This record gives sequence, C-alpha cells and structure tokens, in this order.
Amino acid sequence: MISKIMGFAMSIASRGLNNSKIDLTTKKLRYVSCYGIDNIPPCKFLSKSQKSEFYYCGKCGCGDHPHTWLQREETEYSKLDYPFLTCPMKMPGFDNYDPSSPNESLERKKKIENMDPEKLNLVQLTISVDEEKQKIFETVSKIVKNS
Repeated sequence: MISKIMGFAMSIASRGLNNSKIDLTTKKLRYVSCYGIDNIPPCKFLSKSQKSEFYYCGKCGCGDHPHTWLQREETEYSKLDYPFLTCPMKMPGFDNYDPSSPNESLERKKKIENMDPEKLNLVQLTISVDEEKQKIFETVSKIVKNS
C-alpha cells in the first residue's frame, strides 16, 4: 500500500506546477500497453468506467474516477499524460517497465517490445493543453511564486 501511495505522489509531483505531460511517443506506447493494437490484445485489467465512456486500470487499485481514466477528452489531463507513471504489470512505456516481469503478461509484453515502431504512428492521441486552463494555471503559479 505504501508503494502505491508513493507512486501516486511521484506521479502528481511529476506533473509539476506547469502541468507537464509525457512526450507523445511514450504516451502512445503506454496506450498500446493498455489498449492494444492489431494483434496485441488489450490488457486484461483494462476496465470500462461506470461513470463515463472512458477506461481505467482495474489492477492498480485506484478505482474509477476522472483522475484515473487512462484517456479523457482532448483538453483534459489523463492518467497516461503524467510524466512519471507506473503500471502494475510493468509494461513498456511506464517508469517501472521490466521486460521479465510479471510472468502473466510476458507474451503480450514481447509482442509490444517487438512491434514495428511505425505502428505507433497509427495511434491517434494528443497531448494538447486547454489554453484557457493553461493561462489560469500560469497565473496561479505566478501568484504562488511571488508570495
């Protein structure tokens, strides 16, 4: 439980005061690790939200909440956007990625590791930021910095 709390705190801290996001290539790799693509099936722990059309990780224990949805509306910050993010299955694209663990996901993991990198270009994702929210965030950051 402590390691989950620490991981969550590190994810929040990685977002920083500037609402930082992971680079697009890594986000796409995380997406494939969760949702699959072509002959790579979705993670067996991918869970459909009961509150929205979005999905969340059913393995990490964070539950079904807007801040845990892996993908959200284009202008909203999603879980896959965090610069630091761990995966309970230790899949490619995540900060705790381990090629040999856990055994239950090795076949899927090998498919992702050996996937043609050009396939990532087929994944249509964004890391855009809502300009109005960004301006508000920057204003608050300046106030905090100057106080």
